[in-house]
Amino acid sequence: MTISKDFRFPVSVVFEGERLATVAAPDLDPITVAVPPEFKGPGGRWSPEHLLVAGVASCYAVTFAAIAERRGIPLHSLSITATGHVGHRDDGRMGFIAIELTPRIQTDEDFVDAAERTARAAHTACIVSSALSVPVEVTPVVRATELAFA
Repeated sequence: MTISKDFRFPVSVVFEGERLATVAAPDLDPITVAVPPEFKGPGGRWSPEHLLVAGVASCYAVTFAAIAERRGIPLHSLSITATGHVGHRDDGRMGFIAIELTPRIQTDEDFVDAAERTARAAHTACIVSSALSVPVEVTPVVRATELAFA
């Protein structure tokens, strides 16, 4: 008999009117979400599109950090810029056509190559990226941390 773990992430959404909704989850602060100005929304709030891109980028960050730790790669800093591209897909519908991630990583000089290899592959281990049919392009920038001399 196989025993598998089943994790659940419940959320609730209440439409507030005027292209605004409130997203809530147990033990978390609620977030007001709005249609972005690109789609005739008020803007000034997180949009579902921003949340999707943020989900991919933040999942990438914690996944990369976990893999680096398991592989013994020192991680001195990690920041990620992410851009989601929305356009007409091959099926003629409007939707995400790509997500670009640029992780900026600092590690020890001896680990630059290992960190770069890990950075290029980490998105395949991310649960959020794996749930999408959208290609995730990763362009890592890996640098050795400079040593400070006293």
